[in-house]
Amino acid sequence: MNAVLLANFSVWQLLIVAILVVVLFGRGKISDVMSEFGKGIKGFKKGLNEGEESADVAARKLDSTDPAAPGANATIIEGDRSRDRA
Repeated sequence: MNAVLLANFSVWQLLIVAILVVVLFGRGKISDVMSEFGKGIKGFKKGLNEGEESADVAARKLDSTDPAAPGANATIIEGDRSRDRA
């Protein structure tokens, strides 16, 4: 039903809404919002790339571990185990 409602808007109606938005918020405020939106998208993409790079580094570390080496997969436990039990 929402698609039908949106399909009924003409170009003129959308233009009037756009003009009202510019009048209400001002050109400066809209450009500030769009600038922040662009920075957010860039930050998101940068975070995705950094996440992929760190995953690649972690995978390389796991691949470089020699499974035949003694203690390669050993877990080091420090302290008294009786304290961990509650």
